[in-house]
Amino acid sequence: MEMRKNNIQDFNFLGMHNPFLLKDMEKALKRIIKAVNEREKIVIYGTCDLDGITSVSLMLLVLKYLNADVEYFISDKINDYSIKSDIIKNHIKFLGAKVIITAGCGIQSVSQIELCKTLGIDVIITDYHKSGEILPKAIIVDPNQKQCTYPFKDLTAVGVIFKLAQAISMYYDMKYISKYLDLVALGIFSRGIDITGENKIMVDEGMYYLKYTNNYGVGALLKVNNISSVNMESVRKLSSRMMCSIKNKRYIDNARIAVELFITGNMDRAEQIAKYLKNEILQR
Repeated sequence: MEMRKNNIQDFNFLGMHNPFLLKDMEKALKRIIKAVNEREKIVIYGTCDLDGITSVSLMLLVLKYLNADVEYFISDKINDYSIKSDIIKNHIKFLGAKVIITAGCGIQSVSQIELCKTLGIDVIITDYHKSGEILPKAIIVDPNQKQCTYPFKDLTAVGVIFKLAQAISMYYDMKYISKYLDLVALGIFSRGIDITGENKIMVDEGMYYLKYTNNYGVGALLKVNNISSVNMESVRKLSSRMMCSIKNKRYIDNARIAVELFITGNMDRAEQIAKYLKNEILQR
């Protein structure tokens, strides 16, 4: 770990900032390494918008690659960025979770993190929202938390998760972490924000990986939606279609189905899910 701290100035990944400049990133990495090595149950907790779905999917793919014992949970409320106490008590506790990694939520969840502590669950919060006066007693990776001097403050949920994935890849010497930028680009586009700074770097590179994606789910989406030319406009439209399909009346089921789309290793299943999600738009 000390080696990585000393190499911050040597970091060069597409012109992006070193992930260890984010406050608590080293603590987050250490806790994940312990969980992976000791086969502790990890649960990724995300939101049901496309930014959250791509975040959860990306972290699942990275941790599954490392053979971690990992599951996920998607919140069932749109635009709700807190962790739910009843979900912790009635669901995550019974999964046997030792670690929760949030994706784009949790920075305001003070009492819920206390509940996790009483249940023996460690929490790594990855978020991009501004913190309140009182911070949860957890490991927090959020460029907008107090005392974080990270240079770029406009990361989205999937952007912060990608920074965590970068840190993991540096420790485990994973050569191809950039291939997940196809998911990152979809998540960033879904926020409808001005794409500048690191977001622009990730989107620009993500366009390349969308064209040559090895993610069966992303490939199926492009095929089913008849996208033969991958460019900013076509990907923006695809992101919008995904959000429409997720936000049908069955949106929480569709959000979970979308995660399954992005993490499946079966090409036929990916195409079936992509067709289903396209059909959901027609039923709105």
